[in-house]
Amino acid sequence: MNSPGVSLSIVVPVYRSEPILPLLVEKVQQEVGQLGLPDGFELILVNDASPDQSWKVIRDLAVRYSFVRGLSLRRNFGQHNATMAGLHQARGKMVVVMDDDLQHPPEAIPRMLAALEEGYDVCYTHYNNRQHALWKKLGSAFNDWAARHLLGKPRGLYLSSFKAMKSEVVAEIIRYDGPFAYVDGLILDVTRNIHAIEINHQARHVGEGNYNLRRSVSLWLKMATSFSILPLRIASYAGFLLSAVSLLMIIYVMVQKWMYPETPAGWSSLIATVLLIGGVQTLSIGMLGEYLGRTYLKLNHKPQFVVASRTWVETT
Repeated sequence: MNSPGVSLSIVVPVYRSEPILPLLVEKVQQEVGQLGLPDGFELILVNDASPDQSWKVIRDLAVRYSFVRGLSLRRNFGQHNATMAGLHQARGKMVVVMDDDLQHPPEAIPRMLAALEEGYDVCYTHYNNRQHALWKKLGSAFNDWAARHLLGKPRGLYLSSFKAMKSEVVAEIIRYDGPFAYVDGLILDVTRNIHAIEINHQARHVGEGNYNLRRSVSLWLKMATSFSILPLRIASYAGFLLSAVSLLMIIYVMVQKWMYPETPAGWSSLIATVLLIGGVQTLSIGMLGEYLGRTYLKLNHKPQFVVASRTWVETT
């Protein structure tokens, strides 16, 4: 049971951020502490089985600062699953989710909370000057395009990992118990009453980002196959289109053979057609297998996350 409540919960998934965490806590305290929140705030640091000493640092910070609450997962579940673990523990009337690398400036939190107080359910942030590599920017643009078509995301809304939500939205989000969590997809399933503010994207203080190409592709597949059936519909349309093209080709070949009996058989065109149809079939089967695999794992109760330890004692 997560009581008593607080005015604000800040959820931060942590991975390979041992040297950054003390500065993160100081900056959050500096910016949020001056808001004068009537019921105070909490900072929930979720250790996603980080291989460094992040969990030790979190425990030390929880002893030093009363508003810090630490949660450690038994294995690495990924950023969105770790975020879900933190949301399950959030007690705030408003909840902010941010990264652990200080590229998300804590000084933007008051403006995000002001948007919620104006009546919005969710407030995202949009970067003025993204401090990311070119391939990440291109991937983000593709992800933005895909999210508009797969999730019905409003045009112009950037799905940043730095966002604020009302507790009512969080309560609906954490009802999802599947193993393949995608927080932004869940938000768009709950509400479209969303605002966005512009912020300056800070450079990472220490080390490099944890999202490589493989993890980015995995996240995209999670979005595409966990919250939309559009890929299956595209496969169906492609099958129908190829069937129609194949029928037209058969008619064309029959007419050609009837009008010009001496025309030799087209080996190259035949192989090209077979490879095209075979490729589309293989892609469609793989797409179907992705959906069935995720359904199978959910039916077998694959966990969304597993908590190993906390820095506080659970009360009932």
